[in-house]
Amino acid sequence: MSLSTWNHFISGAYYPPDSNQYLNETSPVTGEATYHIARGSASDIDRAVHAAHAALDSWRSTKALDRGRILVKIAQALRDKAEELALIEQTEMGKSLAQTRVDIEIAAQYFEFYGGLAPSIEGETIDIGPGKLCYTVKEPYGVVACITPWNAPINQAARAVAPALAAGNTVVAKPSEFTSVSTLRLAEIAHECGLAAGAFNVVTGNGLEAGAPLVSHALVSKIAFTGSLRAGREIGIKAAERIVPVTLELGGKSPDIVFADADLAAAARGAARGFTINAGQACIAGTRILVEKSVREQFLPLLKAEVEKLKVGASDDCQIGPIITQPQFQKVCEFFDIARDEGAELVTGGQRQKGPGYFVQPTVYANLKSDSRIAREEIFGPVCAVIEFADEAEAIKISNDSNYGLAAGLWTQNLSRAHRVAGKLQAGQVYINEYPSGGVETPFGGYKQSGIGREKGREALNHYSQLKTVIVTL
Repeated sequence: MSLSTWNHFISGAYYPPDSNQYLNETSPVTGEATYHIARGSASDIDRAVHAAHAALDSWRSTKALDRGRILVKIAQALRDKAEELALIEQTEMGKSLAQTRVDIEIAAQYFEFYGGLAPSIEGETIDIGPGKLCYTVKEPYGVVACITPWNAPINQAARAVAPALAAGNTVVAKPSEFTSVSTLRLAEIAHECGLAAGAFNVVTGNGLEAGAPLVSHALVSKIAFTGSLRAGREIGIKAAERIVPVTLELGGKSPDIVFADADLAAAARGAARGFTINAGQACIAGTRILVEKSVREQFLPLLKAEVEKLKVGASDDCQIGPIITQPQFQKVCEFFDIARDEGAELVTGGQRQKGPGYFVQPTVYANLKSDSRIAREEIFGPVCAVIEFADEAEAIKISNDSNYGLAAGLWTQNLSRAHRVAGKLQAGQVYINEYPSGGVETPFGGYKQSGIGREKGREALNHYSQLKTVIVTL
């Protein structure tokens, strides 16, 4: 098989790495190499950051309405090239084309949404008394570093890049070395749509050799990172040393609460989808399913039946694709042994799928205490822990007993309870009678160790802009 080679995208053109070294991306379905990507280094990062810095004055000075038009044009181009991009992501991730087409559409929606919002970025006037004029202005930070993960590459890239550009920043993106090609094509397409050369650059490579120099570069004024808690801590430390603002979207171990008065059949369907979304490789996955004790025996068979309906594989009729990397696949499989050692009740699944590829069966464990490893650690695979609770107070206590606070769900037909519990859950977003929910318009981020700041929605623009106050004595 002849592999295509992809270089860095800097200042509107492809550049080979200074080291002349490349990394292989590997298919999680076949285990075979798929693409060669440039192995980035500090010198490549330096070139990209200087390109972004050189483009900054021109891009930030572009009329907001015109910036917005370019972003909307990018959105349409993504739709026009959806099949090509969906095939790239299928090759990189092993997901079905049906799923990758959805990811491309969501990426297009980000550019469309922020393209529309770009002209509405505005300050306010503040009355501080006669003889004074006080107003605020929202300005871009400058060069933004966007570091994105492997579980939803073009989706995550668009989520960070679109609001950053809308606010007048320029960008250097470092995608995961496991899934880089769709982000490179995104940058190329953006340039073809009229985005200024250097406004959106992509350097590929691993975290140590490319990511670390990007975070530490003196001309980077803002960092947006989505990924693991470990890497987020390291980036947070580097950012603190430089006093650079960060948006960190990290891990989760989200509770999905089923009360006795819920529509149990709907809750079972929603909970099954909630923990298996993207083969469980989603920070928002509802992997702690809390069930009121009085309906446990009714709910478990319903959940089991819904999970066993889900088909594992890479074809369009499959809902669960592969674990994207071999180390992550090994980690998920190790948790099957951990669950057995902890005495968990295996309801369904619990092993790798037969055949080639990094596929695992969707798995449900029950009879678990909230302090077990299965119930506390982020597995990042289609594995959930079912935990009983006696009443509303205990459900809230168990839900909040976590270092994470990204998302939470609850199922009830009692409207008062829904709002009451939502107000007490320590989570950045709460889904009621659906899991997950929302769109590009809804702010997204976490409490506690799930992160800092917010992506998505109008709120994200506040995290890609800095506020200046001007006071005039008349």
